[in-house]
Amino acid sequence: MKYLLLVGDGMADEPRPELDGRTPLQYAATPHMDRVAACGEIGLVRTVPEGYPPGSDVANLSLLGYDPRRYYTGRAPLEAVSMGIDLADDDVAFRCNLVTLSGDGAYATREMADYSAGEISSAEARQLIDHLNESLGSAELQFYAGISYRHLLVWRGGPGRTVLVPPHDISGRVVQDHLPTGEGADVLRHLMVASSRLLPEHPVNRERRARGLPEANSVWFWGQGRRPALPAFGDRWGLAGAVISAVDLIKGIGLCAGMESIDVEGATGTIHTNFRGKAEAALRALADRRDFVLVHVEAPDEASHQGDLATKIRAIEEIDRQVLGEVLYGLEQIGPFRVMVLPDHATPLRTRTHADVPVPFACMQGDRREPNPARSFDEVCAAGSGLFIPHGHELLSHFLQKGTGMFCG
Repeated sequence: MKYLLLVGDGMADEPRPELDGRTPLQYAATPHMDRVAACGEIGLVRTVPEGYPPGSDVANLSLLGYDPRRYYTGRAPLEAVSMGIDLADDDVAFRCNLVTLSGDGAYATREMADYSAGEISSAEARQLIDHLNESLGSAELQFYAGISYRHLLVWRGGPGRTVLVPPHDISGRVVQDHLPTGEGADVLRHLMVASSRLLPEHPVNRERRARGLPEANSVWFWGQGRRPALPAFGDRWGLAGAVISAVDLIKGIGLCAGMESIDVEGATGTIHTNFRGKAEAALRALADRRDFVLVHVEAPDEASHQGDLATKIRAIEEIDRQVLGEVLYGLEQIGPFRVMVLPDHATPLRTRTHADVPVPFACMQGDRREPNPARSFDEVCAAGSGLFIPHGHELLSHFLQKGTGMFCG
């Protein structure tokens, strides 16, 4: 049996007035997701335990069967693993976004104009991060370049109780009430202010201004934590697993779990990504040497953070057409399979940030069952199904049919 878990990051949403009260999932053309729901089952799952931040770090740990209440240590250390950064037990990794702050007054009076600095390219960003490391780095504090706007700061022997706010939670707001507080906050604030003085005159930003693009004029720290320790996925489930994602966070979770991380050329984490390439890579892995593959697509979440309804709908439809459609056809050629599709968390366009609510999931077996025409893949149908899994880390057992007494389809 082959298993495919497809995660459309942030797909779940709220009813939208411009969609006549429908959610983007209800509005989008998703015949393949609807097929999974109609030929299998649909329900709701709470991927984020109460009291935990509703982010992809917590949610995707749950989806791979790891209880975040036991294993979650923070987002940034998972990304550090993906980037090949060696963390000692007392090191703290911080996510370091390149952001665009509006205004030119005192740092605290400026607004978070763009948490992604206009989705800056990785090549441009690397020059800026390297410049910061040369100017502000030390034996204790080191900057590491990642992908696009997503980077890391590692604080050797750093503090463990700093209070930080994700930049995508404060889009359009003055940053004053959202600056670092608690242990180590003075050091992080100093680095943020210093970066806002160094970055604007770098040649990369001068060129971006000349082209009318948002400049990456500051860094912003969040998502900190120490190195995690996860039991091996293969030992727990008896399956050879892999993850496919453009996002270091998801790659890091997979690597920490002893899974293979498969890179796909042209995968970006935005709407301009290689959707079909992810499907093709998943099918190759399943046909060759892997029993279980998680395919993660970031694009719907990015669109929600930008408040872009049209792009979110397009992202959902591309996931359905180019990823799930290709995977379903390909799996039928490989042999027996089960497939599950879901968002890891909701990202409502109204708030432009993640929400701590249950999300829909649908799963089916590969044998051709009589479809239930009343089922479609969306929040409303899932809520009306009567199936609810309150602890997200138990969903994988349900999907794999490992001692749950439950049945997908």
